[in-house]
Amino acid sequence: MHYDSILFDFDGVLADTEPIHHACWREVLAPLGINLDWETYRTRCIGLSDWEIMVMLATEHKPPLDPHLLYATRPVKQRMFAARMVAYPPIREATVDFISSLKKYRLAVVSSSDLSEIEPPLVACGIRPKLDALVTASDVKEPKPSPEPYLLAAHLLNAKSPLVVEDSLAGIASGKAAGFDVLRVESARSMPEALRSWLDRKNGRAPNFR
Repeated sequence: MHYDSILFDFDGVLADTEPIHHACWREVLAPLGINLDWETYRTRCIGLSDWEIMVMLATEHKPPLDPHLLYATRPVKQRMFAARMVAYPPIREATVDFISSLKKYRLAVVSSSDLSEIEPPLVACGIRPKLDALVTASDVKEPKPSPEPYLLAAHLLNAKSPLVVEDSLAGIASGKAAGFDVLRVESARSMPEALRSWLDRKNGRAPNFR
């Protein structure tokens, strides 16, 4: 199949940010009695919006908590996350080079995170100018797993046959619900090779490298 565009998730696909998200949430929620371990975050939180995560954690706490109480820690978490993104840049140079090679495709990032969390590292590493669209949490009414984020990205690109690249179950469900092909990758580190191999199989040739 010929794709005219590629729609990337951000966390876990372009950037290895999930451990940073987890560490920040764990730190700000601990004083409220929430012990958010990595396995719970990895298997149940990745791909959800921040509000959905807080609702889940508040509901399952014994006794249940008001999710608004947990969500009120979000500004502190966001500042902490931004600082650590600067201290520990999460996007590998190999990923930047690979994105630069995809000159025949229109490109977009589609994320459930806020613009303030994902645009600075995209700008810093040089990927942002290569993107034709950027869809974040504030751009949609219904986040992943709703198809709305990927449908909006395709509309902005005027894409007829996009490929979605995702790592989370919610993201995969979103891409499939939009009616698009979805490539699931295991990590940001493995993404370039996984996508290169997928495009080789589907298009019969490698992407147009510099």
